[in-house]
Amino acid sequence: MTPKDIDLAQKLADAAGEAIRPFYRAKFEQEAKGDASPVTEADRAAEAAMRAIIEAERPDDGIIGEEYGPRNEGASRQWVLDPIDGTTSFIAGRPIFGTLIALMQDGFPLIGIIDQPIGRERWIGVVGRPTTFNGQPAKSARCRELKDAVLATTTPHQFDEHDADHFMGLAGKVAPRKIIYGGDCYNYGLVASGHVDVVCEAGLKLHDFAALAPIVDGAGGMMCDWNGEPLHAESDGHVLAIGDQARVDDVLEAIACHH
Repeated sequence: MTPKDIDLAQKLADAAGEAIRPFYRAKFEQEAKGDASPVTEADRAAEAAMRAIIEAERPDDGIIGEEYGPRNEGASRQWVLDPIDGTTSFIAGRPIFGTLIALMQDGFPLIGIIDQPIGRERWIGVVGRPTTFNGQPAKSARCRELKDAVLATTTPHQFDEHDADHFMGLAGKVAPRKIIYGGDCYNYGLVASGHVDVVCEAGLKLHDFAALAPIVDGAGGMMCDWNGEPLHAESDGHVLAIGDQARVDDVLEAIACHH
């Protein structure tokens, strides 16, 4: 990983934003994918723009994209792209979706970007460096007790019965009025900036979480699976973001013990 890789990641985010903004709160084509999740013209235009840049400037690197699949699957360096994480929010005109860009080396994320192209908000995480938000240092918040935490999840309806049971174990330790729904990747940026304390999700795919770990970790928090293990290419999609590392054991205990 070099400074040029960080510059390239930002170039990808710029290109995706340029592709997305004309479609925002406008008329566009949309359809349901095989898993019933929506996809729009904007998703495809943004990923196509990013892939074209990678193919021109890093032809030996791999690409894992949500809309157009893998390229150079055997490459040790992989760019992981989610052009619009939170497509339903985008369709509804809510500016809490984002473009996710990660550079992974041998299955572990080195660079992560969350870019919100409407508000022009950008979090950049790089392993070994402090996370930035629009060029300024981002710092997650301290949380004295789990009952004081702001807990976010996109929607409990996406949990199966087993996962929902464990999520409710965590939710039961938090004040009900401090649980928020919706937000997708934007919630993780809010963890990095100290506004949200814990995010809990299940069923995520690599393109949903690869960019997030360097951002949360570099802001002083921790990203892990529901067993406390670091996230990597083989993680099963059970994801936690915890702003205060002192609360990691509390969160893991809460999510593990509810049956």
